[in-house]
Order: sequence, then C-alpha cells, then structure tokens
Amino acid sequence: MKIKNVALETVCGVTSPFYETDKPEFAFAGKSNVGKSSLINGLMQRKSLARTSSEPGKTQTINYYNINDELYFVDLPGYGYAKASREMVAKWGKMVERYLRRSSNLKCIFLLIDIRHEPSANDIQMYEWIKANGYSPVIVATKLDKIKRSQIQKQVKIVREGLKADKDTVIIPFSAETKQGRDEIYEYIDNVLGINTETEA
Repeated sequence: MKIKNVALETVCGVTSPFYETDKPEFAFAGKSNVGKSSLINGLMQRKSLARTSSEPGKTQTINYYNINDELYFVDLPGYGYAKASREMVAKWGKMVERYLRRSSNLKCIFLLIDIRHEPSANDIQMYEWIKANGYSPVIVATKLDKIKRSQIQKQVKIVREGLKADKDTVIIPFSAETKQGRDEIYEYIDNVLGINTETEA
C-alpha cells in the first residue's frame, strides 16, 4: 500500500445523518488513551491529520479519512473514558453500533489494545461486541516501543488470552514511535482489497 494523498472528508457526530461511502472502509476502535490517532497518523504518513488530544475521551465523532480516493480509514470514538457521563457513553455506543450495522462497505475493524497490559473489561466488551456484529477484528497491540523486544511474544499471548481470541485472530504489534508494524497493517489491508503487492511494487 502506497499513500499518495489523504484528506479528512467527513465528521459525523451523535446527531449527524448516517454517512454512506462508495469505497471500502477500514475502521479503528480503541480506548481513549491507546494511541488510535497516532496509529492513524502513522498509517497516513501525516504528523497530525488525525486529531490527537491531551484530554482523553474528547473525540466524540466518527471521522472519515479518504485515502488515495480508493478507500477510507474510519476513526471511531474512543471508549472507556472514566469521566464521560453515562448519557454520553450511551450516545457513543449507539453511534458506533449504527455505524457497524449500517455500513455496507466496512471491510475490517482494527481493535487497538495496549500491549503492556491485560485487556480491560471495556476492551473485552468491545471485542465481543464487534464479533457479535459479524466481524472478526484485527488486534493492533500498541505502545510496542514501551516494552523490551524479549517481552513481545509474552505480551501478545497475554492480549490473546485476555480476549479469549482464537489462534486465527490476527495480532499486529505496533509502535507509533518507530512505525514497526505499519508494513504488516498495510499488507493486511492490501490482502483484504485483493491487491497483489509484488506486482504493484
């Protein structure tokens, strides 16, 4: 996958009408402080197009990024923010559920989990919720640069077992600092789209 041009095309809030695209969509879900914006920026090869915030839980919208005019990265609202009101959490949940159930072009959901810790109750709930909606999430284990190389396989196992994910569930360790794991995510997207990376190169 080669990034040629990217643009934030549409932002949908709680009261926005549903946005229907005509291109394949790859969605990104994760806790508010798991590094979702950093991952999306890294994949788009832009420093700050995806909105990062010093205040977790601030993103309350679904953001559509047009990639090469060929596909979309869809940034879903972060979950698990302790200071969010129950009413707001319920609204976020309904917004994400509406997206999962109504998007006809959603090809894959990347679920971000902090590689340093066991999956939280919110992580497990989101994983099971995504599966209940008929998708097999790809796990992106973020914060890879925060652990030693010798710990990677052990932590990946902890993530897999914590989610009760089967052996076929794809887990890709990723570092926003070094961009390790980015090529694996690109390759996965290419495979979903049926792109032969060897002939494209």
